[in-house]
Amino acid sequence: MMPIGVTQRDMLLPSGTFHYLSATPRGNEKAPLVLCLHGFPDHPRSFGPLMARLVEAGYRVAAPWMRGYHPSTLDGPYHLDRIGLDVIEMAHALSPERPVCVVGHDWGAGAVYTALTDAPAQFVAGVVMAVPHPQIFFRYLLRSPTQMRRSWYMLFFQAKRLSGQVAAQGDFALIDKLWRDWSPGYTMPTADRAALHACLRASMPAPTSYYRALMQPPRQALARLRRGAQAPPITVPLLYLHGRDDGCIHHTVARGHTRYVSGPYERVVLEDVGHFLHLESPDLVAGHVIDWFQEFRSLMV
Repeated sequence: MMPIGVTQRDMLLPSGTFHYLSATPRGNEKAPLVLCLHGFPDHPRSFGPLMARLVEAGYRVAAPWMRGYHPSTLDGPYHLDRIGLDVIEMAHALSPERPVCVVGHDWGAGAVYTALTDAPAQFVAGVVMAVPHPQIFFRYLLRSPTQMRRSWYMLFFQAKRLSGQVAAQGDFALIDKLWRDWSPGYTMPTADRAALHACLRASMPAPTSYYRALMQPPRQALARLRRGAQAPPITVPLLYLHGRDDGCIHHTVARGHTRYVSGPYERVVLEDVGHFLHLESPDLVAGHVIDWFQEFRSLMV
């Protein structure tokens, strides 16, 4: 369920039109901005509880449908460089005069790492949830058979037509299975599940294209990976949140973050929650997010 006062708007960026959910403190259209970026298989409605708490704390919030998710542009490419640039362009479009705060979950976290690396001056502070820095994840994936098994879907989605058909079968039974496996203690409300399925039905196969962009075309994918390994560390203050019961990526994976972060950094593992932690424990997650942003709010000028 979305909080009262949330509206849907659109913004025209250089690479296409993006739609987003918008919420603003009453009478304060110039409040500091927080961008909330979703991952797979998800959409911005999942940020409803966090948006409500951020507005109560005095922030205006924008939660876009990411590239490849209807009603935003379905055009690619879908690699991290592109979606990171999307975030930079969103920040400039919605807050051209002041830097912003940003929250990213899953693929949204990947976009945040890239944006903070490439345009640090546009961001005051960031929160990333459930997915570590890409360089950490790739190294962990290659040396962990357990993570290889957990990440089977990444290989499956390399087959564009087949995987898209299978994902949509049985009213997105595969997508529902991923949610159950990744957040075993959470049951999505029926209305929210229907809204997610409607978004995916209008978007497929674009949401799965993010995974193909990791590996295809091979030469370009390898070049992007090498550039990422040579990128400077993130200087923007960064909070990392991960659920201890996450069935997608084990919570210990982010222990090497300090190699890629040189600014203020904190890592918090939350008990009794899984991958979609902002839905499973909204008050706890919102408390961490707001406390982190409040430390640096004076910089949003």
